[in-house]
Amino acid sequence: MNTRILRTGLAIAIASTSSYSLASGFALNEQSIAGMGMSFAGRSSSAEDASTVFGNPAGMARIKREQVNFGVAAIHAKSSISNASGIGGGTNDGDMVPTTGVPMGYYVKPLDEKVAFGIGVYAPFGLSTDYENGFMGRYEAEKSFVRVVTIQPTLSYRFNDQLSVGFGPTFNRIDGELTSAIPNFAGAPDAKVKIKGDDVAVGFNVGVLYELTPQTRVGVTYHSRVKYELEGDTKVTASGPLAALGGKYDASLDVTTPESVDMSFTHEIDDNWTLYVGSTWTRWSRLKEIRVDNENAPANLSSIVEEQNWHDTWAHAVGVSYKLNPQWVLRTGLAYDQSPVNNTNRSPRIPSGDRTILSFGAGWSPSDEMTIDLAYSYLKEEEVHVNQDTYRATYKNSAHGLGASLTYRF
Repeated sequence: MNTRILRTGLAIAIASTSSYSLASGFALNEQSIAGMGMSFAGRSSSAEDASTVFGNPAGMARIKREQVNFGVAAIHAKSSISNASGIGGGTNDGDMVPTTGVPMGYYVKPLDEKVAFGIGVYAPFGLSTDYENGFMGRYEAEKSFVRVVTIQPTLSYRFNDQLSVGFGPTFNRIDGELTSAIPNFAGAPDAKVKIKGDDVAVGFNVGVLYELTPQTRVGVTYHSRVKYELEGDTKVTASGPLAALGGKYDASLDVTTPESVDMSFTHEIDDNWTLYVGSTWTRWSRLKEIRVDNENAPANLSSIVEEQNWHDTWAHAVGVSYKLNPQWVLRTGLAYDQSPVNNTNRSPRIPSGDRTILSFGAGWSPSDEMTIDLAYSYLKEEEVHVNQDTYRATYKNSAHGLGASLTYRF
């Protein structure tokens, strides 16, 4: 039996399933639809609606009226797989990422001239992959799922006309599931492995916003790391020569989602045009290896380890908005986002490379109380190669994102 196939525990699902989101690694960018229309340029300095709870908590100081903002982004990804070879034969359809919705919701209320309260519910990490039955690389990856849901109550304080700060603890729940196959002997059916787990953990977001002039502001936001200790189970279904592996075992896994720093600049050029520029650094180098411990399991299942050796990444974006009239604003943006995955450890679960993102968006305000935002993004990755023990292939990945949100002011 090729035990490397078992070295893909639940954390690999967590560390890989969102390779086709509009952010690197397994992060999600989709926490603001207005920001999505500019490829998230100016995320920590724009502070134009309640989604600033995530983008920069200090930005709530700029929100003058109580408001709610809620929306959803849909992501549709496609991979073109070529030059594939594997030990078990099979197909390479390249449609393993189902169309996925990413919801978000925010509320902000100014308490007085200096203090504002807000709360946000959003997904900072997640997505899923689900290869077709008979996928050639099934011994490296079949189905993966991860979901992180965050609730963030937040306060901001304005010291003066220029300087504001904000802070919010984050309460995060993570759920994950992974399935994969193990080649059997003597024509017996492949064995199946399913690993599931979940946990709740606490982190925080903190931000600073400085308004150089009424038209120009800079912001910095720090999103903390979050350390999870997942508890779940590993279930093995096997027959024939591998029947002895069959069973259900208690599983545990430590996973840390990385900290990031977002820095951006917003400048209102005139009454119509606004420029947004931003960069984000993410400490993906925390992901050195994955280790799943299975209690009372056979020796070759008791500890499942896989090297990852991810590296830190930078993402850069520039965007502009144009106020067509009092009701309409148009947006566009361009971003470049590094992948944390190295060429040696890239697997079918993480077949990602550096990507370029082009976005368009629009905001419509039929009244002073309501704004509807729409956004579209197109992502294209560089060609990458998977070179693992049981599967080798070339991937060309792309994705479309579409989002809509509603802001209502009281």
